[in-house]
Amino acid sequence: MKPARSSASASSRTASSSKSPLRLPRLDALRGAALLWMAAFHVCFDLAYFGWLQADFYRDPFWTTQRTLIVSLFLLCAGLGQALAHTQNIGWPRFWKRWAQIAGCALLVSLGSWFMFPGSYISFGVLHGMAVMLLILRWVGPRLRPWHCALLGLLAVLLPHFVQHPFFDTRWTNWLGLVTRKPITEDYVPVLPWLGVMLWGYGLGRWLLARTQGKRTAPILGGAVPKGLTPLALLGRWSLSFYMLHQPVLMGVMLGVAAVWGR
Repeated sequence: MKPARSSASASSRTASSSKSPLRLPRLDALRGAALLWMAAFHVCFDLAYFGWLQADFYRDPFWTTQRTLIVSLFLLCAGLGQALAHTQNIGWPRFWKRWAQIAGCALLVSLGSWFMFPGSYISFGVLHGMAVMLLILRWVGPRLRPWHCALLGLLAVLLPHFVQHPFFDTRWTNWLGLVTRKPITEDYVPVLPWLGVMLWGYGLGRWLLARTQGKRTAPILGGAVPKGLTPLALLGRWSLSFYMLHQPVLMGVMLGVAAVWGR
């Protein structure tokens, strides 16, 4: 490790050695907003699943665009979070612990979706994609400058539009994203093009944090949130737990309502 060049480096090492690394409430609140948007989207999806709402979540641009924006916001936040972890020199043990949680939850999502939707279960959804992309970003990210992230992100977003092959159309190979047709699945977040969004978030975070070298936080990301948004920031700190629990709870409530109405 190179010698410290500023008080920012010293504070980063201090944060990395503590049990609770520095958090940015505004980033947590942004992640919390994405969670609430996702939950509202899934409420509508579940209503349609039970036949209580007429909506086409697979072809209607109103719904498909929302899904794209929600996933983009999640991955942007993930990239920003990795930039913060890089700035604080968060070590591999903490990374592996969080990564194992995400990968384990991805397996549970596959199992649960296979039970609910055996013909369209989730083999590579948002958590699967994040698990792979976080590994890539953890290895490559520290070697990149913000402008590298911007260009590589653009390349990742555009590449699937120009490079496609039937080899990638199977469940075992479609995780890369170079498919000729979208798979039949309830959620599909391949490495390409979505790695590009995470790279943009990572590059943006590195750029913002570098602007205030020697300070604890960066403009936009740093600072407290308004009191009214404090619950949103708290929710954003428990994003994985909320993600895993909200759909079983929603489905359980609606199954109960359906059982009562069916009597």
